[in-house]
Amino acid sequence: MKKTRLLFIMDTLKTGGGEKSLVSLLNNLDYNKFEVDLQLMSSGGEYERYVSERVNILPAPKYFKYLKGEQKGSLRMLFARLRYSISLRFGADLRMTHARKFWQSSSSCIESNPKEYDVAIGFSQCVPTFYLIDKVKAKTKIAWVNCIFHLDSYPKEHKWERPYYAAADKISMVSQAALEHFKNVYPELAGKMYYTPNVIDRKMIEEQARQQEVLDSVWRDYSGIKLLTVASLNVKDKGYDIIMQTCKILADKGVDFKWYAIGKGPYREEMERFIGKHGLEDKFVFLGTMPNPYPYFKGCTLYVQTSRHEGYGRAIAEARLLNKPVVTTRYDSVYMQMIDKKNGLVVSHSPQEVAEAICSLLEDTALYQSIVEFQKAEQKGTEENVQRFYSLIEGA
Repeated sequence: MKKTRLLFIMDTLKTGGGEKSLVSLLNNLDYNKFEVDLQLMSSGGEYERYVSERVNILPAPKYFKYLKGEQKGSLRMLFARLRYSISLRFGADLRMTHARKFWQSSSSCIESNPKEYDVAIGFSQCVPTFYLIDKVKAKTKIAWVNCIFHLDSYPKEHKWERPYYAAADKISMVSQAALEHFKNVYPELAGKMYYTPNVIDRKMIEEQARQQEVLDSVWRDYSGIKLLTVASLNVKDKGYDIIMQTCKILADKGVDFKWYAIGKGPYREEMERFIGKHGLEDKFVFLGTMPNPYPYFKGCTLYVQTSRHEGYGRAIAEARLLNKPVVTTRYDSVYMQMIDKKNGLVVSHSPQEVAEAICSLLEDTALYQSIVEFQKAEQKGTEENVQRFYSLIEGA
């Protein structure tokens, strides 16, 4: 039987929800049916080690290797790099996204993929989507969107990206909320939009959660309440300003806790200033990024998410999979997986409400245990979502 030739395109496999979702999907495909290439713009990400050995990981395009200092570049590459650098500092529209500036400055230096595929999938917005449309030959091209597109944000970017999404044969969203928002931005493309939920690899997560040696001495030596958040350190989407205020409220109440954050991002300096100003050094711990956060999920008391926007909310799904009660704010797609007072508590973006929800779960052991029991009975398998992916590429 002739195998379907698939190409997946991703920036990198560093830590992140989209990256984990891609690895989970790749590890659950039927390789009797598919021949799979993976095109990364940059190699060496933490999650590459978890990719199935049956996936052919292609070398990064030469220009990206040049940018990382892995090979010498031509004068053309040098000028492209200078154009991009200048556009970041002195561009006519400084609100233009870095991805657009990069592609406009550099795409002419990026070689096309020489093969032809049955289906090619740009597994993230921005550069993977641009590469999919401009640099790949495929019978079917699918743009994968794993974030929320807001109608009133970056209208010039939406206009510039419209031809790329129009050129895709299908556009896949990770949640119904993401699909509805995308439809508001590009209503004329509604006929090619599909909802394909991310794959959560239960077996891999449960196996990695048992690797208790991952936990550092600080974690092992503390026996109090452990709160966990896994998200990039940014304020706009992930709401770390809410976390900081909530942390202070809990400390002022005299709660014995430590709050652990797995992730990195531009808001860390502001968080450190807040922590220093309010004497929270013993309450909040930065763990940075790590390829295997699951022992921390398994060992924490509560998982807390304060996002303002999420395409889906993969970290919450992972906490639920490991039967960990969740406190989360009410973001766009939260009710795709949360049932308030059943598998966790859903509150507003008020730090006071987040703190009260945390305290209620810590104090009400019956509620805490009922959530754990509900989570144990929830359907969390991957098979249905893999089948949704197969349906997406059917007939391609």
